[in-house]
Amino acid sequence: MTRESVGVGLMGLGTVAGQVARVLLDRSKMLAERAGCPIELRKIKIIPADLERPLARELPAGLLTTSEDEFFAEAGIDIVVEAIGGEYPALEYHRRAMSGGRHVVTSNKEVVAKNWAELMALAQQHNVQLRYEASVGGGIPLIAPFQDDLAANEIRTIYAIINGTTNFILTKMTREGTDFAAALKQAQKLGYAEANPANDIEGIDSTYKLAILASLAFQTHVRPDDIHHEGISRLASRDFRYARELGLAIKLLAIGKQAGKAIEARVHPVLIPEDTFLAKVDGVYNAVMVEGDLVGKVLFFGEGAGALPTSSAVVADIVALARDTALGVTGWPRPRLDADKKVRPMSEIETRYYLRMTVADRPGVLARIATAFGDHHISISSVIQQETDRTAGTAEIVIMTHPAQEKAVQAALDELARLDEVGEISNFIRVEDV
Repeated sequence: MTRESVGVGLMGLGTVAGQVARVLLDRSKMLAERAGCPIELRKIKIIPADLERPLARELPAGLLTTSEDEFFAEAGIDIVVEAIGGEYPALEYHRRAMSGGRHVVTSNKEVVAKNWAELMALAQQHNVQLRYEASVGGGIPLIAPFQDDLAANEIRTIYAIINGTTNFILTKMTREGTDFAAALKQAQKLGYAEANPANDIEGIDSTYKLAILASLAFQTHVRPDDIHHEGISRLASRDFRYARELGLAIKLLAIGKQAGKAIEARVHPVLIPEDTFLAKVDGVYNAVMVEGDLVGKVLFFGEGAGALPTSSAVVADIVALARDTALGVTGWPRPRLDADKKVRPMSEIETRYYLRMTVADRPGVLARIATAFGDHHISISSVIQQETDRTAGTAEIVIMTHPAQEKAVQAALDELARLDEVGEISNFIRVEDV
């Protein structure tokens, strides 16, 4: 039995929600053809400040409400679209919508990442669907391929550039030799970075997105708190210059790996070969490389943020749900989660390392450094003396290691910091052979 129409309730009227409202209203005929029935926007939950938005003045007054009780009392809503961001009160809105038998579409990465297992169970319990394509990668199709197209695969690795702000900043530092502060200021001026950019530049945004992808790929709830994350603010322009000399590029990567019951999940700056595709992903673009045991390596690429790409993903989820609702299709089976899979502590991760430090420019110093590394079973691949300050009697050196365990490297760095010959450990960056 088909439905005459499907009703949508929208929570929010900000950048993304406003664009979703415009698409639903302006493209209603096209969307009805693709869904198999009309999709009607029946209520929008706003906050008082939203009344000052130009779009609010264009909409029929009866469509808007500042009352969540009035919103949820609207009988004609089949799909609730949550686009307000943050964990609270969004989580309560998700619970209330699904408990009331309504499907949910969201672009909210934080609420999904932190509560993925609960929300999936709640959707199954009430025979509804939760769709969250827009929560990762903006308009890049990622969630659906992970759920459907890659379902026959054991996913081995995920390497992802999934924050446009940090990628824009790193691109500026790479191409123009600017320092971090200047590149951030330009990103803010162009609207790519918020006035308070902490979530982006400290890797928190990428951590939420990796938590979602890793949970889907590895069939267990990988929580944001399980993921080690570091930002890009400690990177200096000289690191990019040295990286180029070494044939490497610096990117902020979200990395997920699976081997048996052990999972790696981490977000931090990484040196990767400059001739790889991910090294060439510049500006605000995102890219996700996935390796499955059957499909091999596949790559998803596109604009990862912004009102237009994100609204594309949100409306696609609405159309899919409207189609299912019109045909009488309700919930989906909940994925069976493997609680035995665990995220390895960062201390157990093994990779290669780039180390930049200032040392005394005199005989015997490199031998002392090599001994400190050797005591912790770290093999040095190369040592390059980059710059010398004859007045201060110091030199800057760059050390590349062979694969080593994180806890061993951290212990060696602690020991080096206590040596009189070492003036400063300026930076260390992990190296991945993507």
